[in-house]
Amino acid sequence: MELKLVRLSAPAVAADAVIVFETEGGKTFAGSLATQFESGEVTGKFAEYTLVHNVTGFEAPRLLLAGSGKPEALDTTKFRKLVAGAIRSLKGKGVLNAAVALDDALVTPEYVAAAAEAAVVSVWEPDQLKSKKEPEKQIRTITLAITSTDSALDDAFEKGRAIGEALNVTRDIAVEPPNRLTPMALVDRARAVAAAAGLEIEVLDRDRMTQLGMGALLGVAQGSAEPPALIILRYNPASGPTKDNLGLVGKAVTFDTGGISIKPSDGMEKMKYDMCGGAAVIGAMQAIAKLKPAVSVTGVIPTVENMPGSKAQRPGDIVTSLSGKTIEVLNTDAEGRLILADAITYAKQIGCTHLVDAATLTGAIVVALGHSASGVYTNNDALLASLMEASKQGGEPMWHMPLFEEYLEQLKCVYADLQNIGTRWGGANTAAMFLKEFVGDTPWVHIDCAGTAWLDDGRPYMPKGPTGVPLVTFVNLALNWK
Repeated sequence: MELKLVRLSAPAVAADAVIVFETEGGKTFAGSLATQFESGEVTGKFAEYTLVHNVTGFEAPRLLLAGSGKPEALDTTKFRKLVAGAIRSLKGKGVLNAAVALDDALVTPEYVAAAAEAAVVSVWEPDQLKSKKEPEKQIRTITLAITSTDSALDDAFEKGRAIGEALNVTRDIAVEPPNRLTPMALVDRARAVAAAAGLEIEVLDRDRMTQLGMGALLGVAQGSAEPPALIILRYNPASGPTKDNLGLVGKAVTFDTGGISIKPSDGMEKMKYDMCGGAAVIGAMQAIAKLKPAVSVTGVIPTVENMPGSKAQRPGDIVTSLSGKTIEVLNTDAEGRLILADAITYAKQIGCTHLVDAATLTGAIVVALGHSASGVYTNNDALLASLMEASKQGGEPMWHMPLFEEYLEQLKCVYADLQNIGTRWGGANTAAMFLKEFVGDTPWVHIDCAGTAWLDDGRPYMPKGPTGVPLVTFVNLALNWK
């Protein structure tokens, strides 16, 4: 799909359909669409879409009025959904070239970036492997029309485009079935992204990780015929490495059966999504390379397959992590925290001064927060504040969860330094506390996105499948770095 920015008013845009916005109770287009306004067909309520044909004074043969709701209630998060929903509503209607026209109230860098991002992600579908598609029904070009000549809007447009393209790359990776996206296939995807974006990449194989002593990560991988890897992506500003080095760590279990502590068969097919944290890091690094923040950023992605093979890790096994801490594995389905423990330790060893990890880590966080927000945990209030601001800008809701010392009591072990699970109560919190034991004094935030990285049911603005969370938060955190 081609995305363009033009300086034209809505009536002058030549396209198969042009999208315009009407506030609740507004009368911007009442003169041209008197019948629709008088009948109540058009009210301007949020996400109300009305398609009309052959409107006098408009170059485009079709006009889609998108209700933006009450002006004081609109923000960029809602606007992304509004624009994406409007474009998606045109699919299958013979619209090959669509346009989005922003009125003067919406022509700010924030809204232009949001519109560009939404336009790019709106065309994504999780149907890559379908044998039959209908290209004649797919939107090929989207034009964003504004009248302001402010050059800052061009930069905002490019930011939105870069983030949207990165989100689609992340979703392309995350939606792949596990027979196609093995750990080595994920390495290939990361190499392709690095080559295209100009990122440095290093990949540690099983032998190198064995030499280093990554027993926690390798223990998870030992039941699978698919070899594990640790992917490292590096970005530095043009001026060279900076004192601060932001480490983004993403869990990438390409398929999670649970291992010997095997999961129920119902719904297990969705466990291909257990690599969404890693996919978000890869996509974020692509966008970061494009947008060039002033801070060095390192992406660290531990990738394994968790299988119940003849050599699989057993409940009761004790492994030695890269940090030297020993861990008794009471449940092999609590594998994400094991691979993250070694990845976090390695990120510190290679110079990351600040750490943010993302993982589809626990079902417990979904019980606590549902699918509305990711849970976040931290040992550093300043880094947390920066991340929460970045998530708010990006429209990826997050909620601060507690790390009380009492949770560590659940992880105390007779036979090793730690055990990998606590009781059934506060499971997301004990998982985060487990990770904290490998962080030390390094400023750190943990994002448990198990409830937000995947949509089981599609929305008007997004199909079912991977969401890309928390990619936009990662990018904004780097861009806002001070």
